[in-house]
Amino acid sequence: MTSVLKVSNITKNFGGLAALNNVNLNIEEGKIHAIIGPNGAGKSTLLNVFVGKLIPDSGTVKFQGNSLLGLKPHSINQLGVVRVFQTPEIYQDLSLIENVIISALARRDGHFKFNPIRYLFDDSALTDKSKHILKDVGLEKAHDFIADSLSRGDKRRLELAMCLVQDPKLLLLDEPTAGMSRTDTNNVIELLKHIKSKGMTKIIIEHDMNVVFSLADKISVMQQGTVIAEGDPETVRNSERVKEAYLGGAY
Repeated sequence: MTSVLKVSNITKNFGGLAALNNVNLNIEEGKIHAIIGPNGAGKSTLLNVFVGKLIPDSGTVKFQGNSLLGLKPHSINQLGVVRVFQTPEIYQDLSLIENVIISALARRDGHFKFNPIRYLFDDSALTDKSKHILKDVGLEKAHDFIADSLSRGDKRRLELAMCLVQDPKLLLLDEPTAGMSRTDTNNVIELLKHIKSKGMTKIIIEHDMNVVFSLADKISVMQQGTVIAEGDPETVRNSERVKEAYLGGAY
């Protein structure tokens, strides 16, 4: 299987604290790779390394064979690495279609001078693509709704649409169901399964084990900045070391 992201011997220290300690990961193309672990395990720190917000003290991160280290976040985004945050990052005062079009422009043009919204609709192909993506995430009837009026679950759908319109090669999801009701969580699971059918590679950080075991092809378990176990969901579910370190015997 082709490797999309290769992480080798990543270390990151904050003062005397080793946030990441010799982390190694191999993310396979078209798969959903979950990273789990207790709070403080280093999961979000690792994601920040992937997107250029942190530079590790040592090690390498290669995306499709090219190093990501030292690149600015917008340059990494241009390569096709897109992140979904714990709290939906949307333009609250704009409509759904405007949110998606702006994301498409950012992916296409990188840094661009912002023009009044009315000019964004000059590109009919971009508008049509944005409408199609909103339909794909189940928001086809809400083009003109103001984003702030949406439920938390639908804000997550909108943020996913904003990511998908960028045609990502690797989608990073940082606790995509955080703070959601069980109904909204189940809806997001179904949405991510639908996206999975399109063959996109995804890394998901998630505390909800129902989400993890419903979606992941492979799971890496982190504790105190290092990977302590890795394998398919059944292997991880049955690992005594994982149960002791994180799952508490519940799975």
